[in-house]
Amino acid sequence: MRVTTRVLGQLARPVLRTLPRRALGAGAGAGLLLAALPRLTSADFDPKSALLLLRGAVLAFAVGLTFLLDDPARQVTAAVPTRRMLRTALRTALVAPLAALWWTAAVLLIPAQARPPVGDTTLEAAAAAVVALAASAAAIRLTDEAEPGQRLAIALVATSMAAALLLPQEWGLFAMPKNKWWAVGHDHWAFVLAGAALVWAACGPEPVRRRRLRLTLSQPS
Repeated sequence: MRVTTRVLGQLARPVLRTLPRRALGAGAGAGLLLAALPRLTSADFDPKSALLLLRGAVLAFAVGLTFLLDDPARQVTAAVPTRRMLRTALRTALVAPLAALWWTAAVLLIPAQARPPVGDTTLEAAAAAVVALAASAAAIRLTDEAEPGQRLAIALVATSMAAALLLPQEWGLFAMPKNKWWAVGHDHWAFVLAGAALVWAACGPEPVRRRRLRLTLSQPS
């Protein structure tokens, strides 16, 4: 099927209706609530505490993103001529501007005097989001599960907690030393982002074997 602007326009509305708005909204709302804690309470937050809140907000939003590719009608939409990679890309494109606005709001909710460096924390946020999207794409490609989001959300939270506790300190992904704590480990975050992006891209197309099987089953006997 040839992809044109007209085709994309026709697809945008039905794809928008199938977005898991409750899961995405819950993750975004929980994240903003965490980021707003310094302004909602009278306690003074230092940059390290603010960073922990911002990381919690990012994790909450990433948990919401694990539901992005959930499709209760997956077995039906598998037979449509539009490729799954295009439908996935369109879902992501519809959510991307909202994610950017959400991140801007989350950062601005942190008081300026306690706000971590925006560039470094944005790298962390981007890596977490792409990891969530890559996990969702992998689950859709490797299984026939229509709604893997709940299982992936639990796995993402558990993996994040395990990584924070078990990764060596020299990796610096979650470390906050006294001096230049914001710069530690961001080379590793860049590797995480690049690796997740590769997995996401590799899991985008539908498996050829599965596609051939569906075509064979659809042919009249």
